[in-house]
Amino acid sequence: MNLTLQIWRQDGPNAQGSMVTYPVSDISEDMSFLEMLDVLNESLIEKGEEPVAFDSDCREGICGMCSLMINGQAHGPEVTTTCQLHMRSFSDGDTITVEPWRAAAFPPVRDLIVDRSALDRVIQAGGYVSVNTGAAPEANNLQVRKPSADRAFDAATCIGCGACVAACPNASGMLFLGAKITHLGELPQGQSQRSARVVKMLNQHDAEDFGGCQNLGECAAACPKEIPLDVINQLNQDFLHSKKSAR
Repeated sequence: MNLTLQIWRQDGPNAQGSMVTYPVSDISEDMSFLEMLDVLNESLIEKGEEPVAFDSDCREGICGMCSLMINGQAHGPEVTTTCQLHMRSFSDGDTITVEPWRAAAFPPVRDLIVDRSALDRVIQAGGYVSVNTGAAPEANNLQVRKPSADRAFDAATCIGCGACVAACPNASGMLFLGAKITHLGELPQGQSQRSARVVKMLNQHDAEDFGGCQNLGECAAACPKEIPLDVINQLNQDFLHSKKSAR
């Protein structure tokens, strides 16, 4: 395939950015999107030009580093991570626009890379269990109902890529936050800190300049791990319960 790429280029956090057009040719439909960007960068290096900076790590759809806005969609036209998006999702002659996540909570670093450490700080605020559980207990001593175990596991598949924030018109992180709250809230080990956890994490979410949630559902539609929208309901329920407990 021969393609035209319109890519956001920005030298640094405070530099003026702009879209730059690059033609790429002989792209195999079996390449991943990141492999296609590797081909572009190899050609730029051969010309003595600066390669396009973008994040990647595992390239197996696990780590969530490959955060790109492709043709206005978080991670592109398929419900998957950018590294697992293949070029057969596009057609010969297509023009593809590639941008970084756009959110106040994700300040730009360079080109397609943004700083997503705000998500880490939300986790640090309360997304953990700090009770002393001692040595690992025998697995069957602490029983968890199958529906709760399944729901906790589904919520735990969130990889913190930030696609929900990028897709949301308000740049809200509520789907991410709801997944973390639901994951721990469904397990016995997470109960002792459940009320304090949701308050601390919500306060940090707001302090990081994420927007408010209007339940539009764009976050769940863009999530590569298909986190359900109802984790936000669980977040709201836990928050209301924490307020009642504080009275």
